[in-house]
Amino acid sequence: MSVRDRTPRPPSSRYITPAGAKKLRDELDWLVTVERPRVTQQVADAAALGDRSENADYIYGKRRLREIDRRLQFLSRRVEALVIVAAAPSDPGRIAFGAWVKLEDEEGEELEYRIVGADEFDPKIGWISVDSPVARALLGKRDGDEVTVQRPKGTAIYTVIGVRYEAA
Repeated sequence: MSVRDRTPRPPSSRYITPAGAKKLRDELDWLVTVERPRVTQQVADAAALGDRSENADYIYGKRRLREIDRRLQFLSRRVEALVIVAAAPSDPGRIAFGAWVKLEDEEGEELEYRIVGADEFDPKIGWISVDSPVARALLGKRDGDEVTVQRPKGTAIYTVIGVRYEAA
């Protein structure tokens, strides 16, 4: 695997919620003000002990600094490129970025998803990326519409039974 293959690639969508943008900025700030200085001090302390070739603390610390620097570079560029979507759309009945969407599947089971940016998706809490097949199929739909989604494990059909937006 080349260095180029390991470089984080930005997700395709530039949209993010205000909370998601804050989380990324907080991580960036923490890396700059807390984590990098702490690891830098650990490396300096380990280097002061002498032979660096067999000093695990020094070797690990240098590796951790490279990881931190890569993450800082990625976050700096990503935060600049993001478009924060804070307001609900002019038509709150239509599914758009930031919507909470309640669906019913073919078996009558209800699901609820929130359409968020690629940087903040979390399937455990029902947040799906705007770039996901489900979100792409839902965008522009309304309460009562039927949606067909092509998934890796087969086709799924959902009925939209609710759309809501949270105040920013």
